[in-house]
Amino acid sequence: MKKEPQTSQPTDRREAYHHGDLRAHLIETVRQLVEQKGVDGFSISEAARMAGVSSAAPYKHFHDKMEIVRAVALEGMHRLGSAMQQAADGASAANFGKIDAVGQSYVDFARAEPGVFRLMFGLTETHASDPEIMCTGQETYGIVLREVAAAMPEGTSETDVQLRSYLLWTFVHGHSFLQIDGKVEASKMAASEDQLIAEMSKRILSN
Repeated sequence: MKKEPQTSQPTDRREAYHHGDLRAHLIETVRQLVEQKGVDGFSISEAARMAGVSSAAPYKHFHDKMEIVRAVALEGMHRLGSAMQQAADGASAANFGKIDAVGQSYVDFARAEPGVFRLMFGLTETHASDPEIMCTGQETYGIVLREVAAAMPEGTSETDVQLRSYLLWTFVHGHSFLQIDGKVEASKMAASEDQLIAEMSKRILSN
């Protein structure tokens, strides 16, 4: 008897994720929804449908929507920190090149993931009571502190390093929000973005 050709049966996506993979998959799904609709523009059930899992599946890993959103923010902070460190490691120290690279990576992240970037700095009501969020933020900012300390002359006080680091951060942070909010035209900057960042580094760190 001639055998009928076997056809593969569609696999339910709910069966495609192991326990740990499902959590990561849900975080990535919610990250995409944050970028598309903002934090208030979707529900857990919508996230579950988009992820291809049951409406109950997210609750195996998260208590509620805000806990998933927090996980998205925390992962974003880790990615930003990694991008900043990689930028510093790959740049030359000459002419404050590492500082410029860190600043550019910060702006690039904001431009690539504006929803997550806003989210990272929008959970201010719970940041102070969230040690993991606070620690991750301090570690990320610590990259700026370390690179500024390395760029300054030997003997520069810690207070001076902190002041200059804060000035640099507030510049790139403010510039990032102006960019993603579409509040400034390139012509008003009077220079390209990389020139602007380099100029600020020079002015803040050379004096």
